[in-house]
Amino acid sequence: MTTKKRDYYEVLGVSRGSSDEEVKSAFRKLALEFHPDRNKTDGAAEKFKEINEAYQVLTDPKKRGDYDRFGHAGLGQNGGRGFDGFENFGGFGDIFDAFFGGQSSRTQTSARRGADLQYSVTVTFEEAVFGVEKDIEVRRTEVCSHCRGSKAAPGTSPSLCPTCGGTGQLKRGYQSLFGQFTQVTTCGRCRGEGKVITRPCPECRASGRQTRDRKLVVSIPAGIETGTQIRLNGEGEPGSHGGSPGDLYVSVRAKSHELFWRESNDIVFKQTLNIAQAALGSKLVVPTLEGEAEIVIPQGTQTGDVIRLKGDGVPHLGSRNRRGDQLITIIVETPKSLTDEQRQLLQELSDSFGENGSDDDKNWFDKLKDTLGSPE
Repeated sequence: MTTKKRDYYEVLGVSRGSSDEEVKSAFRKLALEFHPDRNKTDGAAEKFKEINEAYQVLTDPKKRGDYDRFGHAGLGQNGGRGFDGFENFGGFGDIFDAFFGGQSSRTQTSARRGADLQYSVTVTFEEAVFGVEKDIEVRRTEVCSHCRGSKAAPGTSPSLCPTCGGTGQLKRGYQSLFGQFTQVTTCGRCRGEGKVITRPCPECRASGRQTRDRKLVVSIPAGIETGTQIRLNGEGEPGSHGGSPGDLYVSVRAKSHELFWRESNDIVFKQTLNIAQAALGSKLVVPTLEGEAEIVIPQGTQTGDVIRLKGDGVPHLGSRNRRGDQLITIIVETPKSLTDEQRQLLQELSDSFGENGSDDDKNWFDKLKDTLGSPE
């Protein structure tokens, strides 16, 4: 005859809306009460198994969801694993934590990687486009050059810690309700180093490190954008106990330009035209980042039209052979003030447009263009 399983929430004494922490807390309390090594009464082992089974289901999001919808039938035959997997809870580990505060036997003197550092550098618009090498000065912690990181005065050496015998750890045995345990703690005298300094280094005061300003050269690649970070491997803080040094991250900010601005790998430049130049067309010399270029303004050019100079833009990052374009955006400028001659010419032109134009329109435009001149 198969025994009907109890509701898992009832087993742990929690509600269906309980959080993971509430489920965990209830399990700890019951596990300590019914653990077979502590509770020798009949049925304690079965009760402990039931408690663990409920815990395994209610702390697994998928299993808990299946259980809430379908009950025990939604878990299949192996839904609750009983004692299997209890050690992964920290099941048993959490019980040990509840008694002893849970310090494992980790070695305190294991190798540790050094900290990463941050640095910001500002470059001109042109330097960001074409690349540059920048000298920077970084303040960082380095291994003491006087004692070479030993912390002891030159000519002397650290000695083994007499308290821990050079292990950096102290071990104490405990007889608990669960059996014999060994608690490992960091040696207070040598602070886990395993060595003590009898004559400290006078330069670093037994820290083994010094703060210094270090000059470095960072290569800014062509095409870099504001906000991009460059990583210099191993140029961060030194590691400890043989650990590798951290990295230096250089954040780049590019200044704005008085004539150009950047859109991805293209460079944008605004060119102003007067109405005669836009209507008749023209040839102009415009600035580029590498000098000047002549462009042709087609007849009837409108505000917002774009003339493209192929390959005069920003190099693609990591590839100098691929470049964007320079985009010349046209702005047709209407004059705010006119001379008497300009006003007369425009009036004549306006009259001719009213009559659907004539062959003399171009002549009027030419006269107007001469009086307007080229915009600055």
